[in-house]
Amino acid sequence: MRDTIENTVAYYDPDTCDLNAFTALIDQTTRAEQVPHASAVEHNIPIYDMDDLRPALDDDRTRRAIMSEWAQVLGTGAGVLALKRAYADTAVLDKATAIYERIIEDEKQTSGGGGDHFAAAGANDRIWNSLQKLCEAAPEVFLDYFANTSIAAVCEAWLGPNYQMTAQVNLVHPGGAAQQAHRDYHLGFQTAEISASYPAHVHDVSPILTLQGAVAHCDMPLNSGPTKLLPFSQAYRPGYAAWRRADFRALFEERYVQLELAKGDAVFFSPALFHAAGANSSPDIHRFANLLQVSSAFGRAMETVDRDRMCKLLFPHAVRALQDNRLTAAEVSAAIAASAEGYSFPTNLDRDPPTNGLAPETQAAFFQRALSEGLGEQAFSDQLDRMAAARRA
Repeated sequence: MRDTIENTVAYYDPDTCDLNAFTALIDQTTRAEQVPHASAVEHNIPIYDMDDLRPALDDDRTRRAIMSEWAQVLGTGAGVLALKRAYADTAVLDKATAIYERIIEDEKQTSGGGGDHFAAAGANDRIWNSLQKLCEAAPEVFLDYFANTSIAAVCEAWLGPNYQMTAQVNLVHPGGAAQQAHRDYHLGFQTAEISASYPAHVHDVSPILTLQGAVAHCDMPLNSGPTKLLPFSQAYRPGYAAWRRADFRALFEERYVQLELAKGDAVFFSPALFHAAGANSSPDIHRFANLLQVSSAFGRAMETVDRDRMCKLLFPHAVRALQDNRLTAAEVSAAIAASAEGYSFPTNLDRDPPTNGLAPETQAAFFQRALSEGLGEQAFSDQLDRMAAARRA
């Protein structure tokens, strides 16, 4: 169901995105025979009862069959699946919740609380890097929390072995507003202009580099605003160009579905799935989820490079080259691309928050800005040091 434009373009332009092609994709149906390990299909989303399936994960052959099914669902199927009772014993979630609540209060006292990518500051409570913070606060609780074969299997199903786990707590209080439809990391965390600068085949690669998950730390009935999901929307290849368009977002609002979750359930979906947090219209439910963002082992460079030192050495030469008209701005930009860090992540989002609602300023962008603003060499060096300090764990 791919239109001819998708198959021929080198870059995706929001103006050429085809709402009819998108609609044809989301009109698909998940059939029971396509997901034989699922205990049910709700709103086209396969539901897996881990009380039944968990023992099967101990056998390599059946584990591989289950993971193959999950990979198909995430890639070409609905793009989302739910694991009922991913935690057979939710006591560990209660222990982790208590620790996270203390962390939230401590961070409010010291910094006022974390910002967010898609919600206004103060609309909810966010813990960046809840993975490390839980491990530091209570290693045994962390061990029991992530000693979860169901979560490990779904991560491996999409990303293969040796994946990298990160996590962020999101606590949405009664009255918390819904998000707008969006896609997630990588390209979903870029501005429209930056996203459009990546060629079409990179848009195809981005969704297979990460997996999104959410562990329910409390019961989440519909009025608490569980995540709004649009099954099959991840299959629309230009979706990173389309998700900001008003007509695509309007269609999302007409067609999205939600799953009620119980404490201990988990939902996993492709980062390319159109989704959004729902509005918490409940009078007394503080919707508490630990958002798992899991990355492929392959998202790393071959060598470690001291890019801070390289930038400091290059900066005065770049200034002089531009002043003397020895190099053009485009040529200097090419040199910056070969030396400075051009990506915002990974970083410490407590100290290095998003500057435009999506991502912190990159080293390369700062290098360019310093040239255009006539920043002095020492000021440039000092700011690089501050940026490096902010990125550290």
